[in-house]
Amino acid sequence: MDRRQFLGRAASAGISLSLPIAAAALPQERARPRGAKSLDAFATAPMSKVRFGMIGVGARGSGHVGDLLKLDGVEIKAICDLYPDWAARAAKQCTDAGRPSPEIFTQGKDHFLKMLDRDDLDAVVIATPWEEHSRMAIAAMKAGKHAFVEVPMAMTTDQCWDIVDTAERTQKQCMMLENVCYGREELLVLNMVAHGVFGEILHGEGAYIHDLRGQMNEVERGTGSWRTVHYQKRNGNLYPTHGLGPVAQYMDINRGDRFDFLSSVSSNSRARAAYAKEHFPPEHKWNQKPFVCGDINTTIVRTVRGRTLMVQWDEQLPRPYNRLNLLQGTKGVWGGFPNRCVIEGRSPSTDQWQEGDELKAFYERYEHPLWAKVGELAKGSGHGGMDFVMWWRAVQCLREGLPLDQSVYDGAAWTSVGTLSEVSVASRGRSVDVPDFTRGGWKTAKPLGIVS
Repeated sequence: MDRRQFLGRAASAGISLSLPIAAAALPQERARPRGAKSLDAFATAPMSKVRFGMIGVGARGSGHVGDLLKLDGVEIKAICDLYPDWAARAAKQCTDAGRPSPEIFTQGKDHFLKMLDRDDLDAVVIATPWEEHSRMAIAAMKAGKHAFVEVPMAMTTDQCWDIVDTAERTQKQCMMLENVCYGREELLVLNMVAHGVFGEILHGEGAYIHDLRGQMNEVERGTGSWRTVHYQKRNGNLYPTHGLGPVAQYMDINRGDRFDFLSSVSSNSRARAAYAKEHFPPEHKWNQKPFVCGDINTTIVRTVRGRTLMVQWDEQLPRPYNRLNLLQGTKGVWGGFPNRCVIEGRSPSTDQWQEGDELKAFYERYEHPLWAKVGELAKGSGHGGMDFVMWWRAVQCLREGLPLDQSVYDGAAWTSVGTLSEVSVASRGRSVDVPDFTRGGWKTAKPLGIVS
């Protein structure tokens, strides 16, 4: 892009030209690559079994191994990790479950490419540090495998586009593993929306508020060893999708509506520097570089149809866990943590929450059929059962030739709220357009169906 093009695009995006915003940071629309096809309602041919390769089997990946081993029609053929002991641990999970021992790949960061050369893999699960997600998902699809990638899907908006382009070219599934969409309460609210309980949806709120300072004690390996570095380099909403994904599904994002633009601001950065000073010596690496990411980030999104969303992020302040999960419509509201609601004409009052046992009637009438079917089987699985339900449903879709509940467009759009929040924060909260990853497909896409 030459200087004139950059100035024009920056001006159209509403970004002050006196601010240090790189041209590459601005969201760009892309034309569909030659030979690529839309993946709206995309489904593959039914599979009698699904053969998986696992890339990354640390804390998160080993949980995925455990859930997949509980399912019929699933084989884990290969495991790749930087650490041989973690790979061996995951392989033992397979043999302990009476399954064959998978082949192990542990020879460096690129050894997963050798694993992808196998012709007996249908899909790969990517549970590695964030910065590896996009290149691994793209490599998997180019190798003819479906990709299931942990959140967030990518680190930049351009990487989101690269994943979408590759999925459309290869006609492979690429699902971001947003497990919260399969929580009992989130599925309940989704079903209530489908039944019109809240009327016209106007506003939603999601969050990831979780004190994770303790991860900083994982210095050599583990989540904190790589995640802590991000707080020293970036400022915005670094982890938007847990609270955002369910609300986006309530609002039919990419299925009748889409994100239009967002504005984002961050507070000062204080908590991690104080934690590092208290728990580590002055010469420790956590004390050698400043923490620049604001302790709380608040991002406001407006959709094309005029709905609004508030998405918050805070992984360091002393505060109980919260995802908010609030949805406001013309006839009522649902709020999470704790679960409560007010429905006009059905609640005793519109200025007093119904909660606790008062919600029993709503659960009895609107329990999501998916949770009703497999909720008991999910007991003991990670995150209150939502992890198991997510994998049960994903494998069902692959084996029966059904579209996945979360498309590559969803993963890209939800992730981009985080990547673009950094652009907005750097430009004093100015609004930034969110690209249309569906390239117009959202206008005709059908709402997410309720599993029968």
